[in-house]
Parts: sequence; C-alpha cells; structure tokens
Amino acid sequence: MANRRPACATKVEDHTQELWRNFAETRSLEARNDLVMHYVHLVKSIVCRMVPTYRKHVDFDDLMSCGVLGLMDAIDKFDIHKEVKFETYASLRIKGEIIDQIRKQDWAPISLRQKIKRIEEGYHELEGRLGRSASEKEVAEFVNMDVESVKRTLDESHTFNLVCLDEILVDRIKSEEMMVSNEETPEEHIEADELKELLGRYIDNLPEKERLVVTLYYFEELTLKEIGLVLGVSESRVSQIHSKALIGLRGKMQQAFF
Repeated sequence: MANRRPACATKVEDHTQELWRNFAETRSLEARNDLVMHYVHLVKSIVCRMVPTYRKHVDFDDLMSCGVLGLMDAIDKFDIHKEVKFETYASLRIKGEIIDQIRKQDWAPISLRQKIKRIEEGYHELEGRLGRSASEKEVAEFVNMDVESVKRTLDESHTFNLVCLDEILVDRIKSEEMMVSNEETPEEHIEADELKELLGRYIDNLPEKERLVVTLYYFEELTLKEIGLVLGVSESRVSQIHSKALIGLRGKMQQAFF
C-alpha cells in the first residue's frame, strides 16, 4: 500500500502555496504580511539560537526586529519558480540582517581586541611552525601570557570570534541570493559550492574536541551549556574550545577568500 501524506501536512502545503500565489499576483502589503506571519517562526527559531551567544550585547526584541526585516527582504526577492526551498534562503537573509546589526554595535573594547589579535597570531604562527594544533600552554608561552589569561580571553572573545566568522560566511554566502533571482551565473554558483566544501574540509581537519564542539553546535544545534553536559565540562570551557576552533576557521577562510 502506497504511503500517504498526512492530511494536515497537505493542508499546510496547500495554504502555503496559496499565500505565495496571492503575493505573486498582487504584490500587496497585506499579502506580504500574511507570508511574514506564516514564516515568523523561522525568525524566532534563529533568534533563540543566537540569544545565548549575543545576549550580553543585543536585546532579544532587537534581534527579532532585525530578523523580521530579513524575512521581509527574503519574501520580496524570492522567486517561487526556482527549485530552492524558501526556508533555506530566508534563513540566510534573516541571519545576515541580524549579523549586520550586531557588527554595527562595535561592542568589543580595544584592549580585548588587542589580546584576541595577539593570541590569534600566536596560534597561527605556532601551528605554522609545528604543523599541528598548538596547545593553550604553548600559545601562552609564545605570547608571554599565563595560561589562565589565554583561557579567559578565549572565553571573553567567543562572541567576537563568532561574529567575525559569521560576517565572513554571510558576506560570502550572499552570492547564494543569486539562486533565487534571474541573475545567477555559473561562477557565483561554483563560489557558493566552493565555500561549503572548504568549510567542511576545515572542520574535518580540526582537532577532535574542537571538531566535536563545532559539529554539536552548528549541525546538532546544541547550546554551549548542552555541549558542556555531553563533554562533562563547564559551559565556559566549551566556550574556550569553540573560540579556539573559530580562530582557526576564521583564519583559514580569510586566507582562502581575501
């Protein structure tokens, strides 16, 4: 006997298609608002994932407002005739709008930025010499800091590093907007695929614990606190491991594209 889709799922899909048809035909504010209300759960889901990381620097309601702006922009630009899921495209636009807002805050003090730069350069220099991942102790000796200061800076720099990596990814993935327009070029499509392939390769080459943290955070969508429970370490320690991974990934992405 053939599998049948649940009636409720079919009704939801039919309703979604009707909303898109109405908007395509009228391009009215009312039709767009109907789509915004239909997809606003995407914004809330993304914001709730980002709040634990950015809560010290941006208000929840501000993130929601930015996310809704990204959603409206996605609705306006989406081509329903392209074989691309709207949810995938909208998620990029929503997160991109939020990241744009966060980076405008310029919240990281100069002293923290200087420490981050010293430690980041230390990791890159040592790993280039050693041909492997450098330990916190090795980096601390190299940059003339104590180990606890390195760990503390990694913890404090978590949001900074995450924003910087997100900036790179959002800026590069913006080329994927072309998937939903009539201006897509083979070069832009290849660039988006290349970005995904490179990032996947860099993640695979991370040390085991860093790779696990990145996988659980980005692919399994666990929070830092939940990852800490899995690994049996504190949330602060997960933040440090995550920051170390982000430093490496950000450096490699910058070398590859800039």
